[in-house]
Parts: sequence; structure tokens; C-alpha cells
Amino acid sequence: MVKYLKLIRVKHWIKNFLIFLPLIFSKNINIANIILVILGFISFSLASSAIYIINDIKDKEKDSKHPTKKNRPIASGAISVNNALLVMVILLLMTIGILIYLSLDNYFISLYIIDYILLNIMYSMKLKNIPLLDVTILALGFLIRVLYGGALINVEVSSWLFLTVLSISFYLGLGKRRNELKVQEKVGNTRNVLKYYNKEFLDKNMYMCLCMTIIFYSLWCQDLNYEYIMWTVPLVILICMKYSLNIESNSSGDPVEVVFKDKVLIVLGLVYALSLIIILYVI
Repeated sequence: MVKYLKLIRVKHWIKNFLIFLPLIFSKNINIANIILVILGFISFSLASSAIYIINDIKDKEKDSKHPTKKNRPIASGAISVNNALLVMVILLLMTIGILIYLSLDNYFISLYIIDYILLNIMYSMKLKNIPLLDVTILALGFLIRVLYGGALINVEVSSWLFLTVLSISFYLGLGKRRNELKVQEKVGNTRNVLKYYNKEFLDKNMYMCLCMTIIFYSLWCQDLNYEYIMWTVPLVILICMKYSLNIESNSSGDPVEVVFKDKVLIVLGLVYALSLIIILYVI
């Protein structure tokens, strides 16, 4: 059972909590919307897990030579390719079933997941080898989650939220490539696109995107016009600094691994979430 949980990368479902952002900030929380967003979260999680399986099958040989990816179920041989394909089909069928229900009143909702699946299949097959486009697709994956969350409850995503998520997504993607480059210098070729990047380029553009993130987030808080919301800006800066400190150390660069391996970062994230809830719904 554990190996199948690793196969579908349950830990990576944390990214899909972005789907809840439009609901939280719209303050339009009711039972119907909560159910819709939870179903949306489940459908997106199942779809993203199916994509991870496709990617792992495609990269089986390269992953088997990687210092950490060699432990993935497909690369290590713990799960056969045929069994992995069966799991992938089941996940996609479950996704389709939920999407049919969610799209009864608005078929547009399903387009976000369809776009995500098609984009990531193209990424797995070819586009991940094209510099800048590879990072752009990673960033779009985060953005699609937020837009999908807005579509589920028929709420328009604000321009500042759009820009905040986009810029932090580019930062995360560039940070991932930065540390993959560091690993490649030790163990040899692990990803073809890395030959187009260098540490100096990635560092400069990472921190450009991080700076833009803090600026956009600050403007978003100003636009929200809640009395104490600006108090969260220093906390966001601190979270970004702690994440950057991890990236500069011996990290794999994968956002999920960076977060789960740092208890301080987890605590800061929980404090931020609690602060938002208090500011938006209590004060």
C-alpha cells in the first residue's frame, strides 16, 4: 500500500490547496461552495497523480540513475509499468466521474483540468527539454489550480492574486532547476534541459521573481482593504527568506520536499494561515 501512495505522490497534493484560495478570500463560504471546492481538490489531486505516473514511466531509466529519484516505485522496480498504467487509468476515470458532476451547471470548469493534463503530457513527452518553456509550464500548473478554484465557485480571481501566484510559481520552478543543476554536477546528466541553464542565471531570475512576489502580495493586501491584512506582509517575507535559506543549502529544490523537511517553515505557514483566518473572519 505504501508503495502505491508513493507512486501517486500524496505529499504533492499539498500544492492543490491553492484551489481553496479564491473561496477563502471571497468570504463566500457556505456548505455548497465548500463541497464544490473539496470535490475540485480531489479531482485535481487524482489528475495530478495520474500525470506523475506518466512522467515516472517516461523517465524510468534516468530516474534509476538519480541519487534520490531511484527510490521511486517505478524506477526501483517496486511497481511494474503495467501496474502503474492500471493505477493511472483508474485515477483518470475517477477524475472524469467527479468532473462530470462538477460540470453539470458549468462545463467550463472541466477545461482547467483538461488543460492541465494536456499541458503536462506535452511537458513529459517533449516540452520539459526546452529552456524557459519548461519552467513556464511548471508555473502555469500552480496558476491553473487557483483559476480552477475560482471557477468552481464562480468567483473571479483578482489581478493581484493572479500576479502573486504566477511570480512565486516562477520562483519555485527556477529554484527547483537550480538545485537539480547542483545535483547534476555531482552525478552526471539527470535532466537534458539543465545544459541550457547556469547557477548565475537561475539565481538572478529566482530573486527577481521573489521580489515581484512580495510586491504583488503587498499590493494585493492593500487592494483587499482589510484593516490588519498588511500585517501578514512581514510574515510572508520571513517565510520567503526561510524557504530561500533552504534552497541555498543541501535541498533537492522540490517545493514539497523543502516544506516537509523544515518544521520551522511548516510552523510559519500554519501561523500565516491562522493569521489570515483571524483577520478575514474574526476581527
